[in-house]
Formats: sequence, structure tokens, C-alpha cells
Amino acid sequence: MPVDATAKLDGVVQDALGVGEDRGGVHGADYKRLDGVCFGVVVPGSRQQATLSIDGTEEAVRARRSSRTLALLLALAVAVLAPMSASAAAGPEGQLTIAVHVSLAPAWFDPAETPGVITPFLTLYALHDALVKPMPGNAFAPSLAESWTASKDGLTYEFLLRKNVKFHNGDPVTAEDVKFSFERYKGAGASTLKARVASVEIVDPLRVRFRFKQPWPDFMTFYATPATGAAWIVPKKYAERVGDEGFKKAPIGAGPYRFVSFNPGVELVVEANEDFWRKTPAVKRLVLKSVPDEATRLAMLKRAEADVAYSIRGPNAEEVKRTAGLTLKPTSPTFTEWIVFTEQFDPKSPWADQRVRLAANLAIDRKTINEAEYLGYGKLAFSMIPRDFEFHWAPPAYPFDPAKAKQLLAEAGYPRGFDAVEMATDAVYAPEAEAVINGFQAVGIRSRLRPMERAGFYKADQEKTFKRLVRVGSAAAGNASTRIEAFVISTGIRSYGGYPDIDALFRDQAAEMDKKRREAMLHKIQQLMHERAMFAPIVEPALMIGVGARLAELPTITGHPYLSPYEDLKLKAR
Repeated sequence: MPVDATAKLDGVVQDALGVGEDRGGVHGADYKRLDGVCFGVVVPGSRQQATLSIDGTEEAVRARRSSRTLALLLALAVAVLAPMSASAAAGPEGQLTIAVHVSLAPAWFDPAETPGVITPFLTLYALHDALVKPMPGNAFAPSLAESWTASKDGLTYEFLLRKNVKFHNGDPVTAEDVKFSFERYKGAGASTLKARVASVEIVDPLRVRFRFKQPWPDFMTFYATPATGAAWIVPKKYAERVGDEGFKKAPIGAGPYRFVSFNPGVELVVEANEDFWRKTPAVKRLVLKSVPDEATRLAMLKRAEADVAYSIRGPNAEEVKRTAGLTLKPTSPTFTEWIVFTEQFDPKSPWADQRVRLAANLAIDRKTINEAEYLGYGKLAFSMIPRDFEFHWAPPAYPFDPAKAKQLLAEAGYPRGFDAVEMATDAVYAPEAEAVINGFQAVGIRSRLRPMERAGFYKADQEKTFKRLVRVGSAAAGNASTRIEAFVISTGIRSYGGYPDIDALFRDQAAEMDKKRREAMLHKIQQLMHERAMFAPIVEPALMIGVGARLAELPTITGHPYLSPYEDLKLKAR
């Protein structure tokens, strides 16, 4: 029996249009599915091609009918596919401008120098990628590593890398780059990581093994969270060829955006990496503008010169809430602000007396600071370790009690107070520091404010050049152990000294495999910190973000203050 080509093709057309089911389509036709639409593929010259009758007239008629129907089919297919093809081919589009509250530093383009604070991850999440990192819904999301295993004895971790992932210069991401990046790392936690890791072994190009000198339960917290930058991978060959300074000038990573240009004090420009393994970014170009002045960031947002403005606080935050088309988005990072008494380890200093440090804590009006700066979205802090951290110990609250503070100062031998000289701070947080200074002044502790641009402040703090008082903050992820390692023990990257008993407890807990015993040790450290009033915690701030009308998607990561991951950002359709 001859096959009716028109009827068969008509059946396919109906199926392509979603009209019922194919009622007698070509036998053996191949089907491809595209966005839920099924298309039959007829292969000329094969068994799928319609056969014609021997009768020439019938053959001619059927051929003409077949030609007309095939033309109709092709036209309809083009009409259906054209919008899909245009959409698929569009790729990343548009530009998104972010007004950043700090001056961007080239050191933040290189994960090797991460200083134990969250700010560098503002750029790292764009330019680079890590073996494992926090992502939406997953604090330890597989990234450049698709999986990993730990040995039962706790002495090894082995990571399996994703296949066919490349750096922006086309070099493949390999186990050699992972080993190189670890050995090159010199930022926060570097001394702890390298003291505990016996070796990094390249098993094969896509498999790398970490061996420890003894079991280390905190390895993934130190290695795979923003507590450090050690798991963020750079290309070995390129980094060796250009050197550290050359790398900062022209960073190459494996992140969702590639470096385009950097104008110090002005802006960083990055462009979508369309080959990013996770997904192609929706936004073509990101411009991160350094705008330290908060009022200027707000003005840019209102004039649509910026789509996002970070760190909008107090009256400016209220104005964002009142302005049509703008949105205030508070985030709750694992962020604490506190005052460091750098001279508490100097027996000649007033700060060596625990009563003076306690008096300072009682002079801080934390509630007023939180309401004035963060509209109440923050939380009052009585520890420099965030309450959401694992192993956090909840200390008794410090009341706001100026009278008791004066009494303690008198008992310590300072009935008229004393001159504390100055309080250094990152300029972004000068209002909080000034509020603390005013509280100190009211009880007799006199000092002046020394605001500094953030990169310079971090450098000076890391080099321990500050004297007297320092307003410090950290939103780096981790747990109580990572925060103590960076800021409390004698060898900490941001520590100005320490106490032998706390150092000993920290060493013991780091090797303790029993979680309950380890928690007890970390709680004991925090109790000693509180009893000695080692610090003056202020607040766990909310980072309040002003958002313009063009953004369609506002991706966030739990505990991370900035909008991220960048590849999930989307602009509204025009």
C-alpha cells in the first residue's frame, strides 16, 4: 500500500503544534524534543521517506501535495523555533552597576592574601572559583570539586575535580593548580592549615589528596568556607609566569566573570564568562564602583546610576524605604563588630586592668547604636563570635551602665578617667566607632577617632601597627574555632597578643575528635574571654542594601552580606 505523504506529514505538523496526538505519522520517524515541543524528523532517501505509487499521475499529484505540505511544515517549524533560537542565542545581556562602600584593593583579586574578613569575597565570587564554597542552600557546595571523600581515620581528604573546566585563559583546572594554590596561600588561617596538613598529593590530573599529621575535624571549615581563601584556585602556570604583583594587575580565575579593567579608587569592570561550568551568567557586564561616601551611593541609586548600593544605613536607609522604585534589602551575615584593646598585654597600660576593660563594655549603648545605624535589623553583641556560629557560647549581656563604669575606673585608680589617645576604624564604620567614643568620653575614657580607607586599615591591622584602640569587624564564615584562631590566640593573623591558657586550650580542641569534649573546650575559651573582657563587642550588624528597579533576581547566600552568586543576578526584561 502506498503511504500518503501529506497525511503523514500533516500528522507530524499537528504534533509539532501541540494539537492532539500524531494520528498516523511517518513510521519510524525520529523525534527531537525542544522545550517540551516534539518535532518529527523525516530523513529523505530512507525508510522514513514517503513512498509513491507506481501510477505516474497519482505520483505527480502526491508529489505536489507533499511539496506544499513540506513547505508549510518548514514554515511552521521556523516560526516556532525562531523565538526559541533567538532567546537561546542571546546569551548574557546588559550592564549592572554596583556602588560599593569601600575602595577596592588589588589584593582582593588574589585569593592567596585573604585576611580573615568577608570583603575580598565581594570580588572573589566574580573572578574565581573554589573547590568547595558556600552557595544558596548549601554551606559546602561542590564547585570546582564535584565530590570529595574523607578517610575513616580522619587523616585524609580526597577531592575529585570536574572535567573540562577551564580558567579564563583557556588553561584546564587540574590537581596541580589545587596543590599550587594551597602552597601559595598566605592569608588568614595559613599557619594553621600548613601546620596540620602533612602533604598535598596529586593522584591524577583530576584528583588531589590532602594528608594530615593528625585527625583534624575542622579542616573543611578552615579550607572550604570564607574563614580563609585557601580553597580558591588560581592557574599555576600563569601565576608563576606573572608573579604576585602581576597577578593582582591582571587576575585570571575560573569564576563566572573575567577581569576586564581596574581603575584604582574608581571601578572594577568584569565581563561574563560564557563557559562557566555552573551556568552562563545572565548579565553581560558588572561594574563595581568604589563609592565610600554613603550619601553619594544613595544619590547614584536614586538617579539610576547604580542598580545596587551597599551599606545604606540610618536616615539614608529610611529614605530608600520611602522612595518609589527602590527596595531596602537587609542581609544578616555572620558579622560582628567589636573594640580591640591592643595594650591589654602591656602591664604599664591602663588597659592591662580587667576593670578598665569591663568599664569600657558598660559604657557602650548597644541598643541605640543598633537602632540608629541598622534600624533595629542588627543584634546586640556580647561576644565577638556570632551567635549563629557552631560552638558559640552565649555570654551574659553587658548592661549599659555608665555609673558602674565610672565606679570601676575609680577602683582601678582612674577616678578622673584617662587619655586613651585614639580609636582606629575602617571609615565605613566611623559612625559606630564615634558612638562608642562618645560613650567612653561620658565615663572619662578620652580618645579621638582615626578613620581609614578599608584596604589601608586592613593592612595596618594585619601588620599590628595600631596602638590603643581599634574598632574591628569580621563577617567571614566559619565557626567559633576559626574566629578564635584569627583574632584571639597569640599567633592569630589579626591578634595583638594572647593568654597562655587560652592558647593551650585552643591547641587541645583542634585535635579533639569527640565533638562534645571539643565544644566544652571552645566554650571554656569563650568564658575566659568574657571574664577577662578581652574585647568590647558592639553589635552583629545587618548589611543593608539599596536595590534599584532594574533587578529581577536578588540571589543571596546564608551568612554572606553581598548579593551573590553573581551568575544568578538577572535584570528585568525591557
